[in-house]
Amino acid sequence: MQEEIRFATFNVCNLAPAGAKLYDNLEPLSPAQYEAKAEWTARQIDLLDADVIAFQEIFSQAALRDVLSRTRHYRTATLAGHDAIDAAGRMLPAVALVSRLPLAGAGVVWANFPAGVSVPAEDNAGRFARAPLHVQVILPGGQLTDVVVVHLKSRRPDYRHGDGSDAAAYALANLRSLQRRGAEAVALRVLASELGHSGRPRIVLGDFNDIANAVTTAIVMGAGAPCEAGMEMHARLYDANAIQLRQDALRHVGYTNIHDSAYMTIDHILVSDHFHPASPRAIGVLQEVTYLNDHLLLGLPYASDHGQVLARIKLLGNLH
Repeated sequence: MQEEIRFATFNVCNLAPAGAKLYDNLEPLSPAQYEAKAEWTARQIDLLDADVIAFQEIFSQAALRDVLSRTRHYRTATLAGHDAIDAAGRMLPAVALVSRLPLAGAGVVWANFPAGVSVPAEDNAGRFARAPLHVQVILPGGQLTDVVVVHLKSRRPDYRHGDGSDAAAYALANLRSLQRRGAEAVALRVLASELGHSGRPRIVLGDFNDIANAVTTAIVMGAGAPCEAGMEMHARLYDANAIQLRQDALRHVGYTNIHDSAYMTIDHILVSDHFHPASPRAIGVLQEVTYLNDHLLLGLPYASDHGQVLARIKLLGNLH
């Protein structure tokens, strides 16, 4: 039986066919630019060499299939995802999952918030801006595992028509983004918690657009939430980076984004206690989390503006 399983998350940065108009302030990719981006993305996927990869900013599933066809190790992998299109017919960013492990089904898109969760005074108050994708992956040995791919609201200020450019307008625009991301975090926490009632392992991974210690990320993890006695570990999720066995405080280079010269880790892999070394019901243990981020310093025009996160899990039956 396979001894190690590897999960990764990869925000590819606007993967779309050549000529596709995505945003008013962004020129479509030329054929040459698309070729360069597709080739780089394929090489990066092979470099990850993960069993399961979560993707964000996929504007076209066909483009992702084309990228996979250029890889060495994922040409026969299973792709789960969907194309998102707005009322005007323009492509929208979506998430996807690619797996070399078998899946129990095609996956479910979580478009709507659970009952009781909404964004105050906003259009589409009860919906995710970029719907998470829930897929059931079958681990070696047959264990069914719930995997959720996410992409929460960015920190980009949410200006409204007629807003001014003063400090108050800027602050309020940032607040609206935070409210949207916060509501999505709450919705995700409720949905992930409901999955936990099954007792199956859970992995929630993707672009959270905030650091691990941020309130929104902590909400998704359920950190500090009240729960029944003896159920503390069962109820919450854990940052894989925080529970990995191979910690190295002197060589901490784990960042996935550079903004205004600030190095931040906003892409995360969260796991249930099934992969925590202190849990009595662990089926595997987080060995190591690594970050593929050298390209962020090189300024490659065809590369992603995010680093990739890779988590290596040793299955307990094969621990030495």
